[in-house]
Amino acid sequence: MAVPARRTSKTRKRLRRTHYKLQVPGMSACPNCGELRKSHHVCANCGYYGDKQVVDAK
Repeated sequence: MAVPARRTSKTRKRLRRTHYKLQVPGMSACPNCGELRKSHHVCANCGYYGDKQVVDAK
């Protein structure tokens, strides 16, 4: 079984892990009310998707 010849240093290990991070979902402004919403989703504020009202907003 393969065994590492040398111990992985803290710096090398941390440099490898720098790409593990949270990603922000793609947000866009609603064309109807201007509120931020997820792309390709119904606006939670006004209930519009594109130029059509899909859900009754409360």
